[in-house]
Amino acid sequence: MNYFRYKQFNKDVITVAVGYYLRYTLSYRDISEILRERGVNVHHSTVYRWVQEYAPNFISNLEEKA
Repeated sequence: MNYFRYKQFNKDVITVAVGYYLRYTLSYRDISEILRERGVNVHHSTVYRWVQEYAPNFISNLEEKA
């Protein structure tokens, strides 16, 4: 199943943003700023929506592999 279907941003950008949030103690604004420094202009509320949508899947995938 393609979780990233019909998204404006590349799945790699979404994966990196959610990964930053889960791995480090960064705010949504911090993640938005990091991505902006790397040439990806994304609003912090978009990062919030990504985390709400994809974090549960990331966590369950990590638990399955452990």
